[in-house]
Amino acid sequence: MYLNPILSTQNEHIKALARLAAKPAERRARGQLLLEGIHLLDAALNHCLAVDEVLVQSRALAHPEVSALLARLPASCRGHEVSEAVMAKLSSLNTPPELVAVIPTPAAAAPDADDSLLLLDAVQDPGNLGAILRTAAAAGVRQVWLSPQCADPWSAKVLRAGMGAHFAVALHTDAELTRVLAEFNGPAIVTSLDATQSLYALDLRQPCAFVFGNEGAGVSAPVLARASHPVRIPMPGVAESLNVAAAVAVCLFEQVRQRLPG
Repeated sequence: MYLNPILSTQNEHIKALARLAAKPAERRARGQLLLEGIHLLDAALNHCLAVDEVLVQSRALAHPEVSALLARLPASCRGHEVSEAVMAKLSSLNTPPELVAVIPTPAAAAPDADDSLLLLDAVQDPGNLGAILRTAAAAGVRQVWLSPQCADPWSAKVLRAGMGAHFAVALHTDAELTRVLAEFNGPAIVTSLDATQSLYALDLRQPCAFVFGNEGAGVSAPVLARASHPVRIPMPGVAESLNVAAAVAVCLFEQVRQRLPG
């Protein structure tokens, strides 16, 4: 594909893309997001997502993986060759990546009656949120609902931590979690240190709604009131609690274990 050169960090288009990378409001207004690096673009293409634009560092043009990705892009995709300084302006990484891509923000598919749901109430650490999405994708949980107080799932830090998981799940942002739970017919499970029932004593083979809260405050009172099954994760060691990303992994993969044949 033809790559139009852009070498100046003062280029107006580069300034606009830098705002897209840095500002959630800009991403919402434009309906686009920025992907940093080979892995995320490869993941997006593997999920057949559209790519509007790609910008490649001059020194990376001979990179075999970059060449292979460029060959997979649609003819409608705009391409630019950029300097390292321009790439540094667009990237949040200390070492700028070989490329960045601009894609339309994926729309969330409607849930199926057989889907388990993952509800996140004010999970604010980008690393935690990305790790949670990666766990959900690995466990086959395709529907994720985020309250307005959650970290922006399309930020660079969350995208990096998710390692492409964003494209394997349906992300419902700014969700009213109490309404989602009110409309869900299965058990709504929330972990609580005060719960008496063990997670491992609960039948998780049916579709479930798993609810997890803020790193410090936990699940908010209105959402907690909608949860039908408070459970505890047995912890025989000395830790007071689990990191929220670890708790999600324990719960979702307990459902995976229970659903295994035999």
